[in-house]
Amino acid sequence: MKVSVVIPCYNESKTLQEIIDRVRQAPVDGLEVIVVDDCSTDGSAQLLKGELASQVERVVFHERNQGKGAALRSGFAEVTGDVVIVQDADLEYDPQEYPKLLAPIIAGKADVVFGSRFAGGQPHRVVYFWHMVANRILTLASNMLTNINLTDMETCFKVFRADVLTRITIEEDRFGFEPEVTAKVARLGCVIYEVGISYYGRTYAEGKKIGWRDGVRAFYAILKYNIWRRQG
Repeated sequence: MKVSVVIPCYNESKTLQEIIDRVRQAPVDGLEVIVVDDCSTDGSAQLLKGELASQVERVVFHERNQGKGAALRSGFAEVTGDVVIVQDADLEYDPQEYPKLLAPIIAGKADVVFGSRFAGGQPHRVVYFWHMVANRILTLASNMLTNINLTDMETCFKVFRADVLTRITIEEDRFGFEPEVTAKVARLGCVIYEVGISYYGRTYAEGKKIGWRDGVRAFYAILKYNIWRRQG
């Protein structure tokens, strides 16, 4: 089974080398690594054109900044693997945990796996209280409309059978990707599993980007893709 890792990147020059190294060191054979640079202005694009180019299979460059959802849309179009893992370019999520994320799919039990930061008792850095509250509210709202019982809809760590991604069209350009893809895989009747993961959250001083406007958009996306727009 070939596994593709898609890494959306925007202004992550400080962590880009390390996250690529960590992905390459993950205990999974034959990983295909695809990085999408979303018009970075901090030197990330230059790194990907230079010393990091030989360390990944493909790099996609956006000519203007579009957002995480747009970067993933571009990355998904490039994958050749049987399974696709979403991996942020920061260091909040650990590639050493790929095997347990992949296990339900490899066993033939799941079509999609969410890595939950709130299940399984794994190490979890203590950061922002209100981010946790917003996450729980958004997950609850999503669950009410999808009728699935996720604990962490907003997690970065999402794993898909590649054929699932060919059956949906990603429309959201920014962080609305999370509720959109959740609504769409639920509506397809995909078998979804959750796996407890560790989480090494960072602060805004360390480069965290998501803000309250993204939370508002996520709530809008929950309504949009579960009520107003019920197509794939």
